[in-house]
Amino acid sequence: MKGSYRVVRQLPVLLIVVGVVIVLTTPPQFTAIPLFAAAPLVAAPFYSFKGTLWTGVTSTLAVAALHAQERTVYEVQAFTEEFTLLTVSALGLAINVTMRHGGEQLASAREIAQAAQRAVLPSPAKEVDGLLVAARYQAAVTDALVGGDFFAVQKTRCGARAVVGDVRGKGLGAVGMVAVAVGTFREASEREDRLEAVADWLDGALAREAERQGGEEAGESFATAVLAEIPHRGGVVRLINRGHPAPLLLTPGGDPESLPPDKYALPLGMSGVVGEPFPAQEYVIPRDATLLLYTDGLTEARDANGVFYDPAVELVGKTFSDPHLLLDWVVNDVLRHTDGHVTDDMALLALTYVAPPAKESGRHDEHNGRGSV
Repeated sequence: MKGSYRVVRQLPVLLIVVGVVIVLTTPPQFTAIPLFAAAPLVAAPFYSFKGTLWTGVTSTLAVAALHAQERTVYEVQAFTEEFTLLTVSALGLAINVTMRHGGEQLASAREIAQAAQRAVLPSPAKEVDGLLVAARYQAAVTDALVGGDFFAVQKTRCGARAVVGDVRGKGLGAVGMVAVAVGTFREASEREDRLEAVADWLDGALAREAERQGGEEAGESFATAVLAEIPHRGGVVRLINRGHPAPLLLTPGGDPESLPPDKYALPLGMSGVVGEPFPAQEYVIPRDATLLLYTDGLTEARDANGVFYDPAVELVGKTFSDPHLLLDWVVNDVLRHTDGHVTDDMALLALTYVAPPAKESGRHDEHNGRGSV
């Protein structure tokens, strides 16, 4: 990409040079005016205003010098060509100004959207209730605005709770849905003893927000998500998967283990369609293991051959002393896999279970192993 960009930036100069060579080496009936005229137009999107101006001036002076050498300065053709170059150079300057103004507006819109997202998606604490926590939001390189990926971690009387999700859509509308999802998750996590009830809160809140936003796609607004709960005593993790990629469990010395549900549930905001209950499932989580939750921007990242990135394969044999190091490695490996051409946002959340809190509180659950709660 960088090499191609350098070639394009050199193209206006090459056009002028080739134009001069053609005029000097071909009979008079051959003209190189299209090359001289193209130079300032090609420069407009890539050069500064001053650079575009100098390209137009250079192109015009080059043609004038060639006519002077051939002693045709006062012929009608010479005047016509000079007028054409002056007009095209002015057009190139107008294009340059317009594109730069549009770029400033786009940058401003991006900054506003990203600021809004940072406000509704703050970084979680580094340690929560016996868990080391790391989070990343990796924006797609080609996206102009932020998307709807989100995460949150909350300490509650029932233990540590977390959510990672992906709201359908982009831009400020998606950020609004994210704000509702994160706020509802925090409120419900404080109030409800059962993780299923937290999911129900999110379900209703996102359905109401989609209706409030209105529009033709109001009935198609939803969010996929995984909700997790690690009780105070630790040892297990309860998961509710609402149509989202399955988390990975990374254990010291072991291969990554995918934690899919027995049955995938409908995304949040859509369960009213069938009214079916979606119970949590329980999995053993040993000491020093890490739960990796992520959005589909990770698993849908493709290489040049269209091969999807598979974290369960890429993480085999890898060990990390800290969840932040894990996420750093994953982000860098995705960029390697895609050669930097990431096309979708990624939200990543890593929870490393190091020890139960010194003082345990809340109710104690007697369930062990995997099963429905």
